[in-house]
Amino acid sequence: MKKRNKLKILNDPIYGFITLPNELIFDLIEHKFFQRLRRISQMGLSYLVYPGAHHTRLHHALGCMFLMQKAVRVLRFKGVAISDEEEQALYIAILLHDIGHGPFSHAMEHSIVNGISHEAISLKFMEEINSEFNGSLTLAIRIFKGEYHRNFLHQLISGQLDMDRLDYLKRDSFYTGVSEGNINSERIITMLTVVEDELVVEEKGIYSVEKFLLSRRLMYWQVYLHKTSLVAENLLIRVLKRANELVEEGCTLPASNALTFFLQHTIKEENFTSEVLSLFAKLDDYDIVAAMKAWTTCDDFVLSKLSSMLLNRDLLKIKIKKKPFKSEKIEKLTINIEQKFGISEKEAQYFVFTGKISNQAYDQNKQNINILLKTGKIVDIVKATDQFNLKALSKPVDKYFICYPKGQN
Repeated sequence: MKKRNKLKILNDPIYGFITLPNELIFDLIEHKFFQRLRRISQMGLSYLVYPGAHHTRLHHALGCMFLMQKAVRVLRFKGVAISDEEEQALYIAILLHDIGHGPFSHAMEHSIVNGISHEAISLKFMEEINSEFNGSLTLAIRIFKGEYHRNFLHQLISGQLDMDRLDYLKRDSFYTGVSEGNINSERIITMLTVVEDELVVEEKGIYSVEKFLLSRRLMYWQVYLHKTSLVAENLLIRVLKRANELVEEGCTLPASNALTFFLQHTIKEENFTSEVLSLFAKLDDYDIVAAMKAWTTCDDFVLSKLSSMLLNRDLLKIKIKKKPFKSEKIEKLTINIEQKFGISEKEAQYFVFTGKISNQAYDQNKQNINILLKTGKIVDIVKATDQFNLKALSKPVDKYFICYPKGQN
C-alpha cells in the first residue's frame, strides 16, 4: 500500500503558503474535532454587518500555527533554546487553542452551556485527543495550562502579544475590509525575544506594538462591539434561551439530536462528561441555522419572531450611551411591546433589554507588554512610549446599550 504524503502545503489568503511541519500536525488537522472548526464562524454573526466576514475558526487556527512557526525561528535565531519537543508542543497547543468554541463562537458560552468557558472545553478536547494519540499531546497541554516551567512558551499561546491575537486582528481586518485592524504581525514577531523566561519586545519594535494596541481598540469598537453585531448576538442568546424554556415546559421543537440534548439538559463544568463532549463535537453553526429556519413557523410567538428577525436581518433597534438607561424608559418600552403584540411582561423582555459593553485594549493587571531598551533595562510599553494615549488605552471604557423593536421610542 502506497504511503500517504502528509507533508502538505496550504494556501492562505493572508500569509500565502503554510507548510505543515510534520505528520502529527497533519493527523491532528485531519481529526474530526478539528475539521468541525470549518463549520464554526470566526466572528459569529458579524457577517450581518460585514458581508465578507465568513471565515472560520479553522482558518484562524492554521494562521496561528504559521505565526508560531515564525516565532520559533526568530527566537532560535536570537539564541533562545527551544527543543524539538517544545517546538512540537507549541504548534499543537496553538493549533487546538480554540477547538472548544461552540456554534457562532462566543454567543454559545451564555446559552448552550453554562459557567464553562471555551478554553475549558478546548482543554477537554485536547485531553480526549491525547488519549487517542498515545499521550503525544501531554507537553502541549502542560504549556496550554501554564504548568510548564518555561513561562514564555505559555505567553506565546496566551498573553498580551500571543499568536492568537496577532492572527485574529490581521485576519478579521482582511475579511471585514476594516483596514484599521491591519497590524504588521510578522514585524512584531521579528522583534520578540526572551529575557529571564519572559517574552519581551526589542525597543525598535515599539511603534509596531503601539499600532497593535491602537488597532485592537479600533477593531473592538468598529467590529467586535459593532452595534448591529451586538443586537444579533443578544438575539441569538435569547433564541436559545426561549427554546430551552419551551423544551423545559414540555414542548417538542424540531432540532438536531445534538442541539436537542443541550436544550433538554443544563450542562455545567461538573457534568461536562466525555459523552457530553462527543455530543458537543457534533454541534456547529448549521445546527443553529437549521433549527431557527424550522422555528420561524413555531406556535410560540417569541421564538418564531426572534428566529425570523435573525434569519431575515430584521433586527431590533439599538442605542448606545455612556450612562445606564433609566428604568422608566425600559418600563415604558416594555409596556408598549406587551400591548402591541398582546404578550406578557416576561415575553416582552425578550424584545426590550439592556446591557453593558467594555473595551480595554491593554490590560496591565493581566500581564505586561515589556520593552527591552537598548540599555538592557525592561520597561512596560506605557512607560516606554511617547504616545500619550497608550495610558488611556489601558483603562477600561464602559458603554451601555438598550435594544427594542423598531418604531418604538
